[in-house]
Amino acid sequence: MKLYRKKQMVEIERWTPGIDMEGVSVSDADKAAGSPKTGDVIARNRDGDPKDRWLIAQATFERTYEPF
Repeated sequence: MKLYRKKQMVEIERWTPGIDMEGVSVSDADKAAGSPKTGDVIARNRDGDPKDRWLIAQATFERTYEPF
C-alpha cells in the first residue's frame, strides 16, 4: 500500500443544528457514531460541483486538514 496526500482545496463550514443537510454525503460509519454532531464539518470541493458536499467527522477533520 502507498501513502498519498490530498492536493485539493476544500471549502469548510462547521456543522450546526438546523444546517441544511440535503445532498450532504454522510458515511455509514459516521452515522453509526452519531453524526452529524457538534465539531463535525461540511466540506465542498471549490473546483468541482458545488452540490458535492460531504460531512467530515471532527476527529478526521482535525487530523487531516489545516487552514490554507
